[in-house]
Amino acid sequence: MHLISAALTQSDPGLSEVSVSVERITLAKRLWRAAAEDGTEFGFELSTPLRHGDVFWQTPAARYVIRQQPEPVLEISLEVAPSAAAGIGWAIGNLHMELSAEPTRLLAPDDPAVRQLLDRLSVSYRPISALFRPGRFSRGSQQPHEIGPSHKH
Repeated sequence: MHLISAALTQSDPGLSEVSVSVERITLAKRLWRAAAEDGTEFGFELSTPLRHGDVFWQTPAARYVIRQQPEPVLEISLEVAPSAAAGIGWAIGNLHMELSAEPTRLLAPDDPAVRQLLDRLSVSYRPISALFRPGRFSRGSQQPHEIGPSHKH
């Protein structure tokens, strides 16, 4: 078993890719074990969690890449007024649920409470399977997302 402490800072994109398929909840952890699709075993003792697409191990023949598993989510189209999108986001957050905001859609966990809320608000949604990467203000977030320019006072 190979012990991994961080993602590689550089890798060879010309090498073949070997995936390690991981659930989002596992990716948020710093201590875990997994096997790659070729059977190679890894132990992860990380200072910061890995993310989808990170290369963490490389051999002369292949590079090993983290691939987050898709999960059941509810897709909410953002073809609404910005104030409506903000209200939907607030309502889901008020349930203490995570939310992923993308340019054309919101993604929320496919949870009965979220479905009931959206039905009550008459908000259209579609159940799908997708990579769910909640924003930095969500519980358990693992991705830094820039909100805008930084201002120092």
